[in-house]
Amino acid sequence: MTGADAEFAEQWRLINTPLGEEWSGRTRYAAAMYFHKRGDMDAEVLEIYRTCSRLDSQDPLPIIRDRGVGKDWLGRMEKGKQG
Repeated sequence: MTGADAEFAEQWRLINTPLGEEWSGRTRYAAAMYFHKRGDMDAEVLEIYRTCSRLDSQDPLPIIRDRGVGKDWLGRMEKGKQG
């Protein structure tokens, strides 16, 4: 595994941090910034992760779905696709 692959795998693990864990909202947001910078996530989706970052128990995915944004990102998350 290359360094880039290892970083991607780590960020994928972080964006899937279980809800309710202490600091998990901020952890998911930090990982979301990584995916946004890579071009995997649009700004609207990143903003939802930011809004949820202080709420460790808030799942951003239903909000993304309700707002009708990030369809590619939702598909990727629902399939559990890393690459």
